[in-house]
Amino acid sequence: MNRSHSLAAALLLAAAPAAAQTIAITGGTVYPVTGAPIRGGTVLIRDGKIAAVGANLAIPADARRIDATGKWVTPGLFESSTNMGLVEVEAVRETDDFEIRDVNPENGDQVAAAFNVADGLNPRSMVIPVSRIAGVTTAVSRPAGGLISGQAVAIDLAGNRVEEMVIASPVAMFANLSEGSRAAGGNARGGQSMRLREVLEDARAWARNRQAFERGETRDFSVSRLDLEALQPVLAGREPLAVEAHRASDIQTVLRIGREYNLKLIIVGGTEAWMVASDLAQARVAVLVKVLNNLPGSFESLGATYENAARLRRAGVQVAITSGETFKAYNIRQEAGNAVAYGLPWDEAFRAITLAPAQIFGVADRYGSLEPGKVADVVVWDGDPLELLTRVNTVIIRGREIPLVSRETQLRDRYRRLDDNRAYRP
Repeated sequence: MNRSHSLAAALLLAAAPAAAQTIAITGGTVYPVTGAPIRGGTVLIRDGKIAAVGANLAIPADARRIDATGKWVTPGLFESSTNMGLVEVEAVRETDDFEIRDVNPENGDQVAAAFNVADGLNPRSMVIPVSRIAGVTTAVSRPAGGLISGQAVAIDLAGNRVEEMVIASPVAMFANLSEGSRAAGGNARGGQSMRLREVLEDARAWARNRQAFERGETRDFSVSRLDLEALQPVLAGREPLAVEAHRASDIQTVLRIGREYNLKLIIVGGTEAWMVASDLAQARVAVLVKVLNNLPGSFESLGATYENAARLRRAGVQVAITSGETFKAYNIRQEAGNAVAYGLPWDEAFRAITLAPAQIFGVADRYGSLEPGKVADVVVWDGDPLELLTRVNTVIIRGREIPLVSRETQLRDRYRRLDDNRAYRP
């Protein structure tokens, strides 16, 4: 079998659904997230679920053992803001399936609330294994662009069909009140918020007058029927509205709109969120933070600081740490490690890339920690996962061990040793 065929076989094997089997990870220090570390602990996995976690567990005779002595055993990492599976080559727009462009090109307004990224997911994307073998097992794959970009889904990074990957759909409606969507408001921040309110008002009026709308007896609405319908779970508080906002005053505008419409909010980015931490805590609004922002990249991020996450947590704000990356989502470890270096306790930082995002997006009953009954997404590390030199030894997704193979590892192995006496053969 040549190298290209072996790579394809390995990736297909990794993408296959979890088989019914029993696995016992023994001897390591288990970090369940919801409790104290268990030294010399065991994680018992059966039929894709965590069956038991603890010390001195009885191990079934048919269990396959993985020796984790001297190693760390944790839940898989959860990247909470990415375009995973929706883009293959950043510079090639034809591979971009996370954005609907030019929804209403006449006025630059982009409202695509009905757009759900699920149908555009590519389970065989070569980007996925790169993150998976680095310990990222779950992600929120989200749309982007415009004032309201659409609906995100939560996925496991395994499976050869979309139905196997998607664990919740939708998990949030994504919107934007940053500099990136100023065109929707006539290039004025006040115009952005005015337009968002108009769309929410239209969705509310449509819900009250559906029958009249079907008879053609209502006024015209500013967005399509599909968009109006898609916004109903948001107005009912069943689906969070995740709004990208960076400037402190913009975040406060989002909070005002949230109060006016009784919305469940998530702030994405939140570069200056630490400045309004008390407001966020009072409103019980979580923030998805990219820690490695210290220098202002624009006028809306003049207050950038590495201490953002730590200051938010001290104020009582729920925080999830994100790399904000698709091709380098594995940098989530570095983001969390730097948060520790700038004041966030280790336990809080690790929680911010495991259980916290699962809670924020409503899947914590199945993901984010090592507890009986939860999906068996487990990683074995040779040391502290927040240290850059730590390596992944084992990745298990839905109770199935994943080969630590990606296109990058295949290229590394191919060119590690060059034989000058042999012509290159693909």
